[in-house]
Amino acid sequence: MIVAAVFVGLILFGMPIGFAIGLAGVVGLAGMGGMNFLAVGPSKIFNGLNIFPFLAMPFFILAGEIMNGIGITDRLVRLAQVLVGRFRGGLAHTNMLASVFFAGLTGSATADAAAFGRTLVPAMVKEGYRRDYACAVTAAGSIIGPTIPPSGLMVVYGSLMGVSIGGLFAAGILPGLVICIVCMGVIVIGGKRENLPKAVRGATLREVWDTFLSSITALLMPIIILGGILGGVVTPTEAASIAVAYALFIGVFVYRSLSWGAFYGMLVRTARITGVIFVIIAFAGILGWWMSFERIPQAIAGAVLSISSNPYAVIAIIICILLVVGMVMDITAILIILAPVLVPLTEQIGLEPIHAGIIFVLALNISLMTPPVGACLFVLSSVTGEKLERISIKLAPFLIAEIAILFLFAFWEDAALLLPRAFGFAQ
Repeated sequence: MIVAAVFVGLILFGMPIGFAIGLAGVVGLAGMGGMNFLAVGPSKIFNGLNIFPFLAMPFFILAGEIMNGIGITDRLVRLAQVLVGRFRGGLAHTNMLASVFFAGLTGSATADAAAFGRTLVPAMVKEGYRRDYACAVTAAGSIIGPTIPPSGLMVVYGSLMGVSIGGLFAAGILPGLVICIVCMGVIVIGGKRENLPKAVRGATLREVWDTFLSSITALLMPIIILGGILGGVVTPTEAASIAVAYALFIGVFVYRSLSWGAFYGMLVRTARITGVIFVIIAFAGILGWWMSFERIPQAIAGAVLSISSNPYAVIAIIICILLVVGMVMDITAILIILAPVLVPLTEQIGLEPIHAGIIFVLALNISLMTPPVGACLFVLSSVTGEKLERISIKLAPFLIAEIAILFLFAFWEDAALLLPRAFGFAQ
């Protein structure tokens, strides 16, 4: 209780989440055996980061920064627009489909929200959409980014829990596509109520073909990444480094739009993003070891199973815990703290490790768009100037739909493991 109080108190006083986790862990170590146990701290910090697959994360982030910086986003938006822009609410559909294309480049929900908040939201407002609705569509589509691989959250989960990252990548493809299709359905259903504008005309086949050709270099990146990993040719870390090399080649020799100054800025942003994540992971090593020593995961597992041993009930409890905690806490910190606590529960009810992993990833991704601490909501509110509460109201139908998709894949194992089984990652 003292450790929990320290952690919550530090967060309320505004301390960065990584340092709050570390100090709470130090208090736990001191409580275990006085100051002598503090000598364990540095080794736990080092061991928390000394995991080879973590190298994939900065490479994926840098590849996304490069592809976004050289104008790939605009090309993908144009491709999405010629494909679905002819329908009522065409720009809303374009926003959603562009999120699928963009997912294969960055795997980041906040990057998606920031990019489309600056480009598509103003375009939608100009076409007659309400700004709060345009922001809600962007937020709903943004979580497709870290669901369809590459996904930094999957890299962290797979590395920490010893689950195949390639298997998690395969498991994320179908839910990401289903989220896109269902959210487009929500747009269609609410089209008349929101008075969404209709397109003046549809694109011709020639326009579709020309736009596809101009976007093909961007579309090849996820094919290279996924093809190499799922085909067993490269590891996720190798695929990430290849993605950076490919992005550099496109930016320098094909589009010729990448300057040294811009590249330096991309490196700095990559270092900042990676640094924040790695600080959280490193200090969580202390807290995680203390929790294991105190047998907290076993105690929580016993408490949940005392309520019900039914697998569906246990899965529902886990999802509710993740969604509720995700409303008030950073998702990377949640994953690092709660995964070692809740994953043993999934093992006791016989859940396949990749299936458990995709449940965690989907639930935490949805937390990115739930108030009051949804990161994507804050990004869109900051970029567009729209009030967070107005975005949240318009987001409600999309949020309900995506939670329903989460429960669908959580309870339907065959759907969740369809692609992992097809590629030999699961039985």
